[in-house]
This record gives sequence, structure tokens and C-alpha cells, in this order.
Amino acid sequence: MGARKTSGKRKSGGKKDKRPRQGQRTGTSFAGASFERSQVLGSGTQTTKINVQAYAAVPTALNSLPGLPQEFTGREDEIAKILSMLDPGSGAGTAVGSVAGLPGVGKTTLAHAVGHAALDKGWFTGVQLVNLRGYDPSPVPPEDALEALLRALGVAAEHIPPTLDEREGLYRSQLDALAREEQRLLILADNASTSDQVRPLLPARHHAVLVTSRHTLPGLGARLFNLHPLQPDAAVDLLHQRLEVADPDDRRVEDEPAAAEELAALCGYLPLALQIAAALLADDPNQPLSERVRMLTDAGTRLGGLDDGERNLRAVFDECLTRLSPQEADFYRLLGLHPGPDISTPAVAALTGQPADKVTPLLRQLVRARLLTQNSQSRDRWFMHDLLRVHAQEQARITMGRDRVPRRRYEQARAGLTDHYVRHARAADSHLRPSGEAVPTLFDGREQALAWFDAERENLLAITHAHAHTRTALALGFALGHYLTWRRRLHDLITVRAHALAACQALGDAKNLTSAWTNLGLALDNLKRYPEALAAHQTALELVDPNDILGRATVSTNLSSALSHLKRYPEALVAHQTALELFQQTDSISGLAGAWHNLGIALKDLKRYPEALAPLRTALELFQQIEDTNSQGVVLGSLGTAHRGLEQYAEAIVSGERAVAMLIQDEDWERVGEAWAELATTLNASGAEPSQVREAWEQSAAAYILAGDDEAAATSRAKAG
Repeated sequence: MGARKTSGKRKSGGKKDKRPRQGQRTGTSFAGASFERSQVLGSGTQTTKINVQAYAAVPTALNSLPGLPQEFTGREDEIAKILSMLDPGSGAGTAVGSVAGLPGVGKTTLAHAVGHAALDKGWFTGVQLVNLRGYDPSPVPPEDALEALLRALGVAAEHIPPTLDEREGLYRSQLDALAREEQRLLILADNASTSDQVRPLLPARHHAVLVTSRHTLPGLGARLFNLHPLQPDAAVDLLHQRLEVADPDDRRVEDEPAAAEELAALCGYLPLALQIAAALLADDPNQPLSERVRMLTDAGTRLGGLDDGERNLRAVFDECLTRLSPQEADFYRLLGLHPGPDISTPAVAALTGQPADKVTPLLRQLVRARLLTQNSQSRDRWFMHDLLRVHAQEQARITMGRDRVPRRRYEQARAGLTDHYVRHARAADSHLRPSGEAVPTLFDGREQALAWFDAERENLLAITHAHAHTRTALALGFALGHYLTWRRRLHDLITVRAHALAACQALGDAKNLTSAWTNLGLALDNLKRYPEALAAHQTALELVDPNDILGRATVSTNLSSALSHLKRYPEALVAHQTALELFQQTDSISGLAGAWHNLGIALKDLKRYPEALAPLRTALELFQQIEDTNSQGVVLGSLGTAHRGLEQYAEAIVSGERAVAMLIQDEDWERVGEAWAELATTLNASGAEPSQVREAWEQSAAAYILAGDDEAAATSRAKAG
């Protein structure tokens, strides 16, 4: 670059050599550099006997950024955050940032976009891009990266020194010279796998470096930017724009918006997967999006459907495993045995047969490799990107198919995981049953049990589905009933009850078959599918053992409720009376209380209000004996309705208010909504102020919203209006 260096001959006599040591800063801009193979353009002998060498100028290339793809979208927030670090007015000195994310998430394109945006703002003279190929079989060593950067900075090949230290010194001298000229460079170090690859590229001052990697590279001390998959709308927009680039007349995204959204979801909103899917669609312009969706719906073939001949998502994920140790790779495959969307540390311990403190470091290693993500809100929970989970499941199947030994080990791991979920589900369920029953000690109480169910619901449903027609499906189908009813997850309830019934039938389990039909009938009843519920309860009545008094009583109670919902009140009353007689022959206080309550409801439905009060009061006393506050609240609501029928409004309002208070205490929001609705009706009938009635309806709507019952909430809001 027209720079000049002089060197004097060393005098004899053993005096100390005062030349600067390798890498030591001098007054020139090439401190520490070696020029042993420099081109001599001219020389002459001076009386001082100093040889003078001059170097020919080499053109500099200060901007190596490629253009952005036309479909680039959805990264405005990420670009703004990185630009805030690069802003020369931020006072940050040398800015070093690291963009980390899983393979295919678009790290490189984001870095290019940041480079273009920074240039547009006039913050940099140029942008230098170096691909470190950190995840290739032969990553670029830092000395080669420095050579490429030095060439771009105008240093001729013959002037580039041979060693890493020498090149690093020359590189920093070049950057320092640019800084003195008030030029500022942004170095994009793309695809780094280790801090050692990047550290020699860091400038001493003034300039900036942005690194992309699948790892966090903690040794750099860089500001970390975690890059996540696109938002759903941006993912659909990418598909749309990519197809329009290939053919401006392609209207498939507009014509099939639902299929476009589903396709984006099946691609996990991952830019690389979306680009591959778009390329395949562009190659087949007559293929409907819905057809491509069907091809990707099967998890067993999804990765195979994301291969456009040039880019192969499975190959990208396979390559990630080669960067792991054998223990880490095996751990990744074991996680593929888990069918749910996320997993807790205790569940991982059960899967691997190792204590939690042993598996946590392995989990952290997969997080650093961007093959796993730690939940920021719940630190003991971990999840994989959807497509990585499909890949891990694929890898687990491949491993199990290789040999009997790994198959047996993986089957044992799966059994340990399943046992963990079944044991905890049964224990949690015991806390949701009527008071007075013994409970295991896995949970401290009802609140902790509910929290566990809330966290594990999707996993429990996935395991139930994955173990269809087995004892696992039967056990979970029974254990999840109280929780799903409580949380009003009624469609999930139908699913697990149907799985339990199918498992009983497949296993020939006559002992649990009646209960399975009963449970399915109750689930159908909750969804107001009353004819189907009645048929299920009638089947249960046919199957129940005549000598099982408690079983017959339970089935009769449920049958009577189904008849009531179908407004077949006389038949319902007979069934209620039968159930009461049977429960009186048992020691089930809860069952007897329920039977009295149901009898009172049947009489109330027949408008026999004076007769209804006594059974309802008896039910309330029995539920008080066993301290079942939830059932007390429900019975108080029924009492309020009976008093209203008798135009005893003061008593009806008191009962209604007590019902609301008790049900709020239990956070049973669906029933709280029902209790407020009954109280609003009573207030209206009593001639209360309209504002009081309106307030009760609004409270009902609020409770229904908490329960997730939007339809009931809308009804209450309408009545409030």
C-alpha cells in the first residue's frame, strides 16, 4: 500500500540486537511484520549502508458484501438490536457481536443485512466478509482467514508473512492505519465454530466484528444475539415472496392462505426449510400448497421432503451430530425417544437413568450446540425445534434398528420415561380427588400437582397417543380425567378417555372396561354430546358386575345425569333414586353426597322445589363432613336455584354468594362462571338494581374467560349488555 520500511545492518561485536521483536509495536504501520519474500523494486548504496525496499501498491477491496435475497423478511427487530451495538455514537469502542442460532435459521443472511444497513448509515467505510466454514470437515484456520483479509486490505500475496502471529500483527497494523485515516471497517466472520477461529480477527480499536455461529463462543466476550425462527406471518411472507421471485404470477399463497400457514408451521418457521419448500413449489408450479402440506405432515418423511437437490435439511442436521462427542450424540438420540414438545430435567433423568446433576451438563452442551433450548421462564425445562425433534426421533429409530443391544437399551430408556410420567400423573391426580383420600408424597399439595399437570399436559397427551392400546394409555387415560375436567380441556378429555377405552378393549381388560365407558360418557356429557353420553352410560350399565354395588351406584348416577340433560326428567328421577339406594349400601360418603345432590337436582328440574331442598341440604352436610369445598360450592348453587324457584330470593342470593366464594377459593373458574350466572338470574328475578345484575353477568364472563370457555363468556357478556 505504498508503505516503506528501512532496516539497518547489525554491527558485530556481540552487542544487544535492538531491532523490535516479533509482534512488537513500532512507529510504522507494519510493526512485527516479516518481508523476507518482498519484491525489490529498486535499491542503492548509501554511506550509511542502509538497504531501502519499496512495495508496489495493491488495490484494496473494502466491501465484499453480496446482495440480499429478495425474499429476506421479518428480521427488523434483530437488525435494530445489532445496529445499536455497531452505532459509532454508542461509545462502545471496538464492537464485537455474535449471532448464534440453530442451523438454517438465517444467521448469515441476517449478518449481510446488518452490513448493508450499517453501510447505508455511513458508519463504515467498508465491510469485509470471511467465511470460516467452522462446521465443514476442514474449517478455515485463522491464519488462512487473516490471509484473505490482508489480501482484501491491499497487501500483496508475497508480502503476507507465514506465521499466525506475524499475520495477526500485520492485520492489526493495517486496521490501525485505516483508523488513523478515519476509516472504519466491519468484519463479518461467518460460520465460526470456535473462539480460536475468531480471536485473531478482532481489531484492537475503532473497527467492529460481527460473528455468526451455531455456538455461543463464550471465549470471545462478545455481545450475544440469539436468533430464533421467523414469526408465522413473516414465514408465510417469505414463501410468498420467494414464489413471486420465481414467477410474478404465482398466486398460490393468496389462493390457499390456510395451507400456506400450515406449510410454514411444518417448516418450523425455519428460513432454510421455507426456502427449500418454496424452491420445490417453484419447480412444480401446478402443485397446490395443500398437496405439499400433505407430503410434509408425516413426521417420518418430513425431512425427506425438505431436499431440493442442492440443499438438504437432514444432511445439515446430520452434520451437526459430527460436531458432538459420542456421549453427546447418544444423548441427543435418546431425547428423540420423548414424543412431547418439551422435557423437564427430572424426566431426562428418568429417560437416561442418571441423576439430574449428571444430565444437566449434557443438556447444556446441546444448548451450546444450538440443538436444544432452555426455557427462559422455567429453567428446568428444555425443548427442541420441531424439525430437530423430528431428526432426533429419526436418529433414535435408526440406532434401535442397528442391533439388539442398543435397541434393548433404548427400550429400557423409553420405559423409564413412561414410568416417570405415569407415576407422577397418578400422584398428581390423587390431589385433585375428593378430600379424605390418601395421597402420595411426590407433590406437596394440590397447587403443586396442578402446576405439574399444567407444565406436562402436552407431553402426557403425546405419550398417551404414542402408547395407544397399551397399559400406559389406559393408566394415563384414567389419571388425566380430573385435571382435564378441572381445566376444561374437554376435547383433550375425550381423546384420553377414548384411548383408555381402546386400550381396555385391545388388552381384554374386563375389570376396567365399565369404568372406561363411564369415563367416556362423562367426557361426552361435558361437551353436551348428550345422546352419545347416554349410549356410553347404558353400555356401562350392561357391563357392570351385578355384585359390584358401588359400581352399579356410580353408573346409575351418571345415567340419570345424562337423562336429565336430555330433559327426560321422570326417567332421570327413577335412576337417581336407584343410585341413592345403592350408595346407601356402601361406605362412600362422597358418592352418597353426590347421589343426594343429583336427586335434589332431578326434583328441581321437575319444579318440585319444596321436595328438592331436603336432599340438597343433606348433600351439603355430607360434603362438609369430608371437607370437599368444591362440591359444597356446587350444591350451594343448586340450593340457590331451588330457593329462587320458591321465590325465596333472600335465601337464594345468600346461597348464590356463598357458592361463588367457595368456588373462587378452589379456582374452579368454569363453575365460578356458572355460579355468577345463576346469581345474576336470581338478582334479576328479585328486582335488584340493574347495575347489580350487570355486575354479576360481567363477573360471570370474566370467570368463563379464565376457564377458557369463550362461548359461555360471550353469552354472559351479551346478557350484561
